[in-house]
Amino acid sequence: MLIVQKYGGTSVANIERIQNVARRAVETAGKGHSVLVVVSAMAGETDKLINLAHQINENPSTREMDLLLSSGERITCALTAMAVEKFGKKAIALTGRQLGIYTDSVHTRAHIEYITGERAKKALKDGYIVVVAGFQGITKETEEVTTLGRGGSDLSAVAIAYALRADLCEIYTDVDGVYTADPNIVKKARKIKKITYEEMLELASLGAKVLQTRSVEVAAKFNVPLMVKSSFNYNEGTLITTEDKDMEKVVVSAIAHDKNQSKITVKGALNRPGIAALIFKSIAAKNIIVDMIGQNIAKGDERADISFTIPRSETKETLKIIRDLKKEIGYTDIDVNENIGKVSIVGVGMRTHSGVAAKMFETLSEHGINIMMINTSEISVSCIIDLRHLEMAVRVLHDAFGLENELNAQLS
Repeated sequence: MLIVQKYGGTSVANIERIQNVARRAVETAGKGHSVLVVVSAMAGETDKLINLAHQINENPSTREMDLLLSSGERITCALTAMAVEKFGKKAIALTGRQLGIYTDSVHTRAHIEYITGERAKKALKDGYIVVVAGFQGITKETEEVTTLGRGGSDLSAVAIAYALRADLCEIYTDVDGVYTADPNIVKKARKIKKITYEEMLELASLGAKVLQTRSVEVAAKFNVPLMVKSSFNYNEGTLITTEDKDMEKVVVSAIAHDKNQSKITVKGALNRPGIAALIFKSIAAKNIIVDMIGQNIAKGDERADISFTIPRSETKETLKIIRDLKKEIGYTDIDVNENIGKVSIVGVGMRTHSGVAAKMFETLSEHGINIMMINTSEISVSCIIDLRHLEMAVRVLHDAFGLENELNAQLS
C-alpha cells in the first residue's frame, strides 16, 4: 500500500517536530507500507523570506520570489530525510524539479500540468522513504522554478498521490480533522468523521483553513482518497470521500468564516453592455479572485452601482485597476470597506431541503446582525456582514443548526 503523507508548517516548525514527522513516517513504513512524505516550510519561514525580499526591493520579480520561497521547503525536506535515516530507514530528499513536477509559467501561482515521478517510483521500489519539497515545481519549457501559491504543499501532495496512484493521501496538520466550525471560536464544535469532496471544497473556498481549495479540486476530480489528521496525536481523522445517502440526512454539515475580505463598490458606473465584463476581465487578468458580485441601478437606467468582494490583500491592486478604467467605466466614486467578514453554512443535504437559507437569515436578524451581500450555491449560503459580528455569527448559527450533536444536525 502506497501512502502519501503531507505535513504542514506547524508540524515541522522545529527540530523536535521534524523528528516526530520522521518517526511517524518510519512507523508507517514499519507496517509494510511504501511511504512518500511531502513537507511544507517550517512555520513562519515563508513570511520571513517574503519580508527579507521586500527589505531588498519593494517590488521584487516574481521569478526571483519563486526561487527564494522554494528554499523554505527544500530545507525542511533535507532535514526530514536526515531524521528518517537517524531512525534507521533509508530516505531520499527530492525537490519539485527532481521529482518531475511540471507546471505552467505563472510565477507565485503556478498550476501543475503533469508529474513524472520516476525518481520517486524507483526509490520507493528500492525501499526508501521519499521526502518531497512541497509547494514547488518547474516550468515545462524553460525549467524555471515555480511555486503553487499559499497552501501549495497540499496541492503537491494530492497531485503526487494521483500521479503515483497512491492508495491514500494523509494531510497532517495542527488539528485532528475537519470540525463543524473553528474550535477556537465555537467551543462545542464537533469533529466530522466523514465529509464529501463537494462540501470540503465549499468549506475551503469559503474560508476554512484545513485544506487548500485547489488540492480539494484535484482530489475530487481524480477521486484521490483524503484523510485529515493531526501530527500531534494518533486520533482518528476526517475522511474526505464521495457522497453517500447517509450524508444527505445532515442538512448543514459545517459553518465556515473568512475574516480576510474587502468589499469594493464602483458607484455610478455606466449602465450598458460590456461595463461589468471590462471590470472583471481586467481584474481576472491580474489573477485576482472575485467572490460575490452585486449590482443596483443607481439613477434611472443610465447608472449602476457594482459591488464585489475580493481578498483583502488584493485591495490596493484592485483599486489601481478600477482607477485605470475610469474613462471607460465612467464611475462617480469608489467605496472600499475592509471591515467585513463572510459567514457561510455548508451541507449536501441543503440540495433537497427547503427553508435553510431563511433559518440562517432569521438567526442573524434575531442577533442584530445586518447582511450586506448574499451568495448561494446548491450546498451553501454565504453572507457578508460587519467584521465585528463575525465570530458571534459563527456561534449563533452553529447553535441554530444544532451542529454540536450529529443527530441534532440531521433532519428529523
